Amino acid sequence: MLRFPRTTAALALLLTVAACNANDAATSAVAEAIPDVTIPEISLKTMQDVVGALASDEFEGRAPGTAGEEKTVALLVERFKAAGLEPGNNGSWTQDVPLVEITAENVSPLTFTGGKAPMSLAYGSEFVAGSYRVQPKIEVKDSDVVFVGYGIHAPEKGWNDYAGLDVKGKTVVILVNDPDWQVAEAQGEFNGRAMTYYGRWTYKYEEAARQGAAAALIVHDTEPAAYGWNVVQSSWTGTQYLAASENNGADQTAANGWIQLDKAKALFAGAGQDFDALREAAKKKGFKGVPLTGVKASLSFDNKIARKMSKNVIGVLPGAKRPDEYVLYTAHWDHLGKCEPVNGDGICNGAIDNATGTAALVALAEAHKKAGAPDRTLVFLAVTAEESGLLGSKFYAENPVFPLAQTVGGVNMDALSGSGPAKDIIVIGRGKSQLDAYLEKAVAQEGRVVVNEPTPEKGFYYRSDHFSLAKLGVPMIYFDGGEDLVDGGTDAGKAWAEAYTEDRYHAPSDDMSAITSWDGMMADLRLYYAVGRMLAMTEAWPNWNDGDEFRAARDKSRTAAK
Repeated sequence: MLRFPRTTAALALLLTVAACNANDAATSAVAEAIPDVTIPEISLKTMQDVVGALASDEFEGRAPGTAGEEKTVALLVERFKAAGLEPGNNGSWTQDVPLVEITAENVSPLTFTGGKAPMSLAYGSEFVAGSYRVQPKIEVKDSDVVFVGYGIHAPEKGWNDYAGLDVKGKTVVILVNDPDWQVAEAQGEFNGRAMTYYGRWTYKYEEAARQGAAAALIVHDTEPAAYGWNVVQSSWTGTQYLAASENNGADQTAANGWIQLDKAKALFAGAGQDFDALREAAKKKGFKGVPLTGVKASLSFDNKIARKMSKNVIGVLPGAKRPDEYVLYTAHWDHLGKCEPVNGDGICNGAIDNATGTAALVALAEAHKKAGAPDRTLVFLAVTAEESGLLGSKFYAENPVFPLAQTVGGVNMDALSGSGPAKDIIVIGRGKSQLDAYLEKAVAQEGRVVVNEPTPEKGFYYRSDHFSLAKLGVPMIYFDGGEDLVDGGTDAGKAWAEAYTEDRYHAPSDDMSAITSWDGMMADLRLYYAVGRMLAMTEAWPNWNDGDEFRAARDKSRTAAK
C-alpha cells in the first residue's frame, strides 16, 4: 500500500485512487487470462491419515534434526511417490538445509543493577533469552541499558530510533510491533493496524545486531505481540535452530530475548523513567533513544551446540507444455518438538500448525495427478525450520532448485482452519499482488466471498514461508478459511480462532482434538487446488501490484530472464 505522509489528505486520496485504478486495470487484464478449471474430489481420508500420523506422539512434535524429522521426511517421500509425483531435486526427493541446533543451559537470572533497587528476573516466567552466536558460553556483563523505542531504522521513511546513539556493547530494550499499531485503519507511516516487517521480532533483532548491541530485549505486550507470554515461553525455551553461517553468528548480538511488561515498567521506574510516557513518545518520528542511566544488565548461559542437516522435501508434477515454468505449493512440516510440559504433556504435536498444511501438499498432489499433467510444472515443497525463523524456505529461496525468475508464483498453506465451513475466505496481505484475481475467481465459483484479514496487526504476511520467496520477488498468495461460519456466523468463528490462539497455539494441546470439523478445511482445499491449477494452466505471469514492496525484485528478475 502506498503511503503519503507529506501530502494533504485530498491529494493523498487522489493519488491513492489513481494507484488503485492502475492496479485494478492491470488486475482486470490478468483476470481475463485466467482459465476455468474443474475441481476434482480431494481425499478427506488422505488429510486425516497424514495429519493423524504427523501429529501423533510417535513423531515427537517434528522438530528438525530429531527422530521426528526422520519419520516426517520418510512419510512425505512415501506419500509423494504414491501420489505419482517425481523427485524434485535432480533425482532426489530432498534438499539439504544446514542448521545449527543450539540449546541454552544453566541460564542465570537476568539482573539489572544501578537503579533504585536491584532486579533479578527468573528465566522462563519473567524473561527468555537465547543466542544466535554459535559459541559454548554466552556472557553479558554490566552492559549499559538503552531504550530504543521500536528499534526501527527505516531510511526510506526518515525514521531512525538509533539516531545519535552508540549502542555497541550495550543492551537495548525494544517495543514490539510498529509505532502506529493502534491506528485502526491500515494507513499511516507504518501502515497503521497492518503490521509491517519493521514490527516483527526478527527484524528488531537483526537491526540491533547491525547497530552492534550486545543484547536485545523485546518488551512483551499481548495485544501488539498478538500472543500471550505462554507462546513466548514455549517458543523460546528449549532447543532452537539457526541457519549455519561461515562466521558462526559472530556479527549477531550475544543474547536475544523477551521480558514481561510489568518487569520492564519496574526496570524503567528504578532508573527514574516513566515507561508509559516513553512508549507514547516512541510513536512519533524524531524520537530519541533514552539511556537508563546507571543501570547495568547481566546474563549468562551455556550453549549446547550440535550441527544438523535438516531437509526440505520436494516433489514435482512435470508440466506437459511449459515444463520449465514453475508453480509452487509450500507448507512447513516442522513444529516445536518436545516443549514445556502442560498437565504432564510435553510434546507440541502441531496438528493444525502445520500438519494440516503438510497433509494438504499430499492431498493436492493426488488430486492434480488424477486431473492429468498441467501445462506448467507444479512443485510441492515441504520446508523445514519455519518455526525457527523461516529457515527452510529461506534456504530454498536463496538456493532455488528451480530458478526464481522462471517461478510463476505460488500458494502457501499454514495452519488450515479446523473450525468448520465458512462463507468467507481471508486473504493475508490482500491487495499486494495480481494473484488476488485468481483466488477471487475461484471463490466466486464456490459461492463464497473474499474478505480482508481481521487482525492485520499480527503481521501474518511476514510470519510464514511465502515471505522468504516474496521478498525475492516471487508472487505468493496466503489465505485461510474465514470467520463467518455457516454454523454460528462470525461470533462462532472468532470464538474458535481466539480459543485456538489462547489455548492451543504453540502448546501441547495443538493435537488432533483441535480440529473440531474437517468440512471447512476440505472446502478451503478446493480453493488451494483451483488457484494452483489456474496458475499452471495460464500463459500469464502475474506480478506484484504497482507500489508494492516486492515489485522491484520481481521486475528485475523477469527482465533478466527475458
